[in-house]
Amino acid sequence: MSRIVLATIGSLGDLHPMIALGLGLQERGHEVVVATHAEYRPTIEALGFEFGAMRPHNAAESEPALMAQLMDTRTGTESVVKGLMSVVRETYADLLAAAQNADFIIAGEVVYPARSVAETLGIPWAIAELSPISFLSAYDLPVFPGLPGLTVLRSLPPVVTRRVIDSANLATWNWSKPLQQLRQELGLPPVGNPITTSKFSPYLVLALFSAVFAAPQPDWPASTVQPGFVFYDGNSELTPELKEFLDAGEPPIVFTLGSAAVFDPRNFYGESIEAAKRLNRRAVLLIGKNPRPSGLTSDIVAFDYAPYSAIFSRACVVVHQGGIGTTAQALRAGCPTVVMPYSHDQPDNAARLERLGTSRTIPRIRYRAERVVNVLRDVLGNSRYAKNAAAIQQVISSEDGVGGACDAIAQTLNAHRHNTIEKR
Repeated sequence: MSRIVLATIGSLGDLHPMIALGLGLQERGHEVVVATHAEYRPTIEALGFEFGAMRPHNAAESEPALMAQLMDTRTGTESVVKGLMSVVRETYADLLAAAQNADFIIAGEVVYPARSVAETLGIPWAIAELSPISFLSAYDLPVFPGLPGLTVLRSLPPVVTRRVIDSANLATWNWSKPLQQLRQELGLPPVGNPITTSKFSPYLVLALFSAVFAAPQPDWPASTVQPGFVFYDGNSELTPELKEFLDAGEPPIVFTLGSAAVFDPRNFYGESIEAAKRLNRRAVLLIGKNPRPSGLTSDIVAFDYAPYSAIFSRACVVVHQGGIGTTAQALRAGCPTVVMPYSHDQPDNAARLERLGTSRTIPRIRYRAERVVNVLRDVLGNSRYAKNAAAIQQVISSEDGVGGACDAIAQTLNAHRHNTIEKR
């Protein structure tokens, strides 16, 4: 069996898919190393994985002002990328240490030095893409954060929409200079833009989302395999108090901001409570480490956390931020949604849910109780949302994302070994 390093940076929405892969690989007898933020060490080691601390530290979760900057609709993605590029040497050094004696590296998209580490060590590597926007397809033009007007171009032919992709490539080129400089110092050949069009591995690209959410496109890399969503939710047990609430009445509205946006909630909880009251609906608010909001009642309750795999199937509708992990869990539960996207992949995920007919979108700056009430009335009062969600649930429940991904990893490793033997 092989020694495989899984490297990821970000929130639990980034970590959990890697844990899902790691558990699948572990079951097949592989030795798994997880390289990520030091804060996640207890979780990783409790699952039986070897842990490798990898900078940067996940400081945004304890600094609300920084999280607000990283989640800004227009400039959040630039802030995230530039921040990671500023510590790319530290990330490289940590991942290099974690990958000693490894046979394979699987990296999340923003682990920018993963390719350089793999090339330094002379081992194959893969990139795991969690969201469709990562592919920047001219055949399936995504919704870019802060630029919703570009969606009118989706109906145009790829020869036109490709210019949008080219513009994104040019606009972000300078962001990658620290990595380009590092590769030069390491004696590695230059690459194109590692943030956009040149980030993909020639060995394996894992598209870890369902084809019903985003179908494969002609301009995806030839090395792409799309096995579907991969799920890990930690402890899937509801607390007795939450279970008692859910059992006591009709399915509630669940309001949640995922694992990152929850650190920058702004008016989300207050407006959500008011909307639930006006609708005379039961509601559960998942608030993380935020203070308990005012206005809670016996029918509108707040909990720090609940496993999505357990609570979404008990909801009548889920209102969330549009992160890919939350989106996937809602689709798997067959639950209609309302999405209030912040930045990054969230506006594109929201638009895809709308096109599937399972969801409505409320822009972040327009999230007010009156609008939330009107949108929720539409979603709850129109049976097509629930019907479409149930149909998609059937598709996703038939997929085996982890199994398909592990098969693809095994095939890639076997092909690399075969090619290595032939060259000797």
